[in-house]
Amino acid sequence: MSSDKQSKNWTRGMRDWLIRTIPMENLLPDTLPTYVHSYVYLFGILTLASFLWLIITGTVLAIFGPDWWHVSSVGHFFNSMHFWSVQAFFFFMVLHLWAQFLMASWRGGRHWTWIGGWVLFLVSIVAGLTGYLSQNNFDSQWIGLQGKDAINSTGLGGFFNLLNFGQMYSLHIFVIPMVLVVLLMGHLFLVRKHGVVEPFEDEHDPALHDEASVNQSSANPDASVSQRGGE
Repeated sequence: MSSDKQSKNWTRGMRDWLIRTIPMENLLPDTLPTYVHSYVYLFGILTLASFLWLIITGTVLAIFGPDWWHVSSVGHFFNSMHFWSVQAFFFFMVLHLWAQFLMASWRGGRHWTWIGGWVLFLVSIVAGLTGYLSQNNFDSQWIGLQGKDAINSTGLGGFFNLLNFGQMYSLHIFVIPMVLVVLLMGHLFLVRKHGVVEPFEDEHDPALHDEASVNQSSANPDASVSQRGGE
């Protein structure tokens, strides 16, 4: 293969771009700064865990359908787990947003990570609304009737009909989850690329997140930097 064809190889170009943009030591780090041991850094991963549990329970509900989750005791159980996963998802997401806001997490070129997080939150609200409308019970009918006038007042009623169960159900189990997965992958990519934001008091202390300090602390058990992976 000639060098000209090699330079136009899109898989090679994509691989080189990924290596340049997000090195493997950032993608799969084996050491982390000590400040990530704070509980405030757990809200993001708890949100992600809740989202994965939402996908699992939602897939089971979608397979068996509304008759199953309204009548069967096992269906009630999975429906309840899906419901409480929603509560946990929004609870941890709001805590994550507030924590990142108070830490000004857009610092250090992380503005797209911050904006992407907000877009994820707004799309999640639409996912929650379509989920309530897909319950196929009196609650969903009441929410649909009360909400349709608000949607119609925006001029979107012709495209987003809250009383159309088929449209709301399709959006809830396929379209919106796909959008959320794509946005989430982009969000995680940016987090890995730029790293998590440092606390204000540690922002100018290179000893807490410098690679040299990590190596030094690995030899000293009392050092402030922890070592993960391979333990």
